[in-house]
Amino acid sequence: MKIVEVITAAHAREFIEFAVRLYKDHPVWIRPLDADIDNVFDPEKNKTFRHGACIRWLLQDDAGQTIGRVAAFVNEKIVHKGNDQPTGGMGFFECIEDRAAAFALLDQCKTWLQAKGMEAMDGPINFGSRDRWWGLLIEGFDHEPNYQCNYNFPYYQHFFEAYGFQVYFYQLTFARGVQGPLSPRLDEKAALCRRDPNYDFRYLKKQELGKLAEYLLTVYNKAWANRSENPELTMAQAKLLVQQMKPILDPKLLYFGFYKGEPVSFFLSLPEINQIFKYVDGKMNWLGKLKFVWHTLLKTNKKAFGILFGVVPEHQGKGVDGAMITYARDVLQPDGRYTQYEMNWIGDFNPKMILVVEQVGGEVSKRHATYRKLFDETKPFRRAPILK
Repeated sequence: MKIVEVITAAHAREFIEFAVRLYKDHPVWIRPLDADIDNVFDPEKNKTFRHGACIRWLLQDDAGQTIGRVAAFVNEKIVHKGNDQPTGGMGFFECIEDRAAAFALLDQCKTWLQAKGMEAMDGPINFGSRDRWWGLLIEGFDHEPNYQCNYNFPYYQHFFEAYGFQVYFYQLTFARGVQGPLSPRLDEKAALCRRDPNYDFRYLKKQELGKLAEYLLTVYNKAWANRSENPELTMAQAKLLVQQMKPILDPKLLYFGFYKGEPVSFFLSLPEINQIFKYVDGKMNWLGKLKFVWHTLLKTNKKAFGILFGVVPEHQGKGVDGAMITYARDVLQPDGRYTQYEMNWIGDFNPKMILVVEQVGGEVSKRHATYRKLFDETKPFRRAPILK
């Protein structure tokens, strides 16, 4: 076997095409957009390069055929954040069902990260935002992957665990139909807020979408930044997120809670765009764009998925979560636009959020594991701390 660093355009193309060949007969896998993968490794498109380094490799057999791929990276913003040791990452792992090949790829990541001063690696993770390409699928192989979410073969779990990775945390995806009742507890919570006229809950009207980045930044940095290793969001990042979401935004999926006019909570969802991208075969060329527009106009996608939910600390325990969710129910159920809903990326370190989605009536449909490998296995391993 031979490791080849991805340094040419042909290598980059093979990095994508290997996965396409590997999953070509798989009925559930949805091919990611080629551009989405390429952009992760493009310093002009991925701002994480400003404070990090990234490398990727192909693994070839003796005949020169690709049998695996992987990437490794160091993000200086999170190397020490919440960690007992400097920790790097690896991801975009794909491999034939061969333990020796898998270990060769993982060894390559470990060696490179050690040379960068790392003492552990998390994987499979993304070189960038945690809401993308994060975690190894270990349950829910019969469900189609959501946009920019990892899907992989079941045998990958054995490779990671045999190599010495341990579960740092699980990410849960909960699913339910849009129609049907919620837990009565949510209505009880919502009633708490209704007694206080200073609270207001609504989805963003079209004329308010210009303030989406500002609202997003305000709530995110108070509710999520510096919790469970999440860095603060800058205005530039917030505007970029909004810009990326803009082509598929549905205002009736963007709910905010306000207190005296200031945003204090959000419940943000998007149309599950993989339900359209599965028709474009990874390419947004003229034909792919035509297919995208066609399915968008026909509203063939009936699935929405949650991307962010949060309440700033000083307004927690006051029924704000229940008020947002019941307001969304009162809009979405009569509307009938969506029939399925998935609540994506809920860490097992967040019991409060798990309780909320259980009250919504969701059941776990997928489970991803974010693994951590300590290079010195004599040191104590600690899972991600539970959020209070």
